[in-house]
Amino acid sequence: MKHVTVYRETGRFAGWPANYGVWSWGDEIALGFTLGYTDLQGGFHARDKDRPFVNMQARSVDGGETWKVMDMPCKTPGNRGLSADEHMNEGLRVGEVLDGEHGPTDCPGNVDFSHPDFALMCARTGLGPGVCSFWYYSQDRCQSWNGPFSLPMWGQTGIAARTDYLVDSADQCTLFLTANKRNGLEGRVFAARSYDGGRKFGFLSWLSKEPAGFQIMPASLRLSEKRILVAVRCTERGEFTASKHWIDTYLSEDDGLTWTHVGQPVPASGQGGNPPTLTHLKDGRIVLTYGYRAAPYGIRARISDTTGTNWSAEIVLRKDGSNADIGYPRTVLRPDGVLVTAYYYNDTPEGERYIGATIWKP
Repeated sequence: MKHVTVYRETGRFAGWPANYGVWSWGDEIALGFTLGYTDLQGGFHARDKDRPFVNMQARSVDGGETWKVMDMPCKTPGNRGLSADEHMNEGLRVGEVLDGEHGPTDCPGNVDFSHPDFALMCARTGLGPGVCSFWYYSQDRCQSWNGPFSLPMWGQTGIAARTDYLVDSADQCTLFLTANKRNGLEGRVFAARSYDGGRKFGFLSWLSKEPAGFQIMPASLRLSEKRILVAVRCTERGEFTASKHWIDTYLSEDDGLTWTHVGQPVPASGQGGNPPTLTHLKDGRIVLTYGYRAAPYGIRARISDTTGTNWSAEIVLRKDGSNADIGYPRTVLRPDGVLVTAYYYNDTPEGERYIGATIWKP
């Protein structure tokens, strides 16, 4: 097991890779994240809300051993940061300028989802009532991005998208998204699908009934032509940091039309909770990785058999985090069977938040 630094700079807050995505082609890996500034008075997240967050992209061509970081090569509404409005004060948020330069438009379609160099990224404004979402795609391994393209509201009080999708065919792609609940708060997970190369994404199904707390940040994995497994970040109703947080799994056996709750592989994920990510191993086993926001703070994993219903004991990848301001991992499988798990992290509460990665053999 080996830990590497993807991006780290004194005074900066680099965060939340799970909101943006990771994409891989053999030993080439691209990773999205957002970058702002630290402020120890920032609350649960030690970020400065009076300064902008911007989007960054890291790339490795040697299986995650070394990384180069650049501005994310995409157009954003008003040239503002994506998926981070809740971390910025008024006057800096992308949701304020959607009707201006580089605002979301309708996708004309004709996107080849099966292109060998394809990648898709979802984005959003914030998290509260009325938030909306859009998407981008690349066909050159994230060297450039097309978009932003609008996503519908589907009659909901808000759509807060993070990147999670399944490529089904050249013309068909399934997104797993989070809608706000009837009271305007996050959230409830659903699937949407395009059958026409991205011209339109239609509502497909809810994964469960509306929760008392929230169910957000789905991570999907196709097990077969008809079977799809999804892991979901959950919390009970109550104060965010004091509530119980866990990870549930849902299974569809009819290609996403209906869903059954099949387990709770992570019964406790710590203060504030953390999103899951699912990765298929070559032998068919399934790896679940997640940030653990309780002492000892760090990054953990569990491994399932091929069904996704029986999970191992926790595997501790890291336990040296200084507080709960960590996690949001994404994991890819290298051709040699080794996993690369990327996340945001901190070594001391007073320090910068940085992007790290753990290279490990399951």
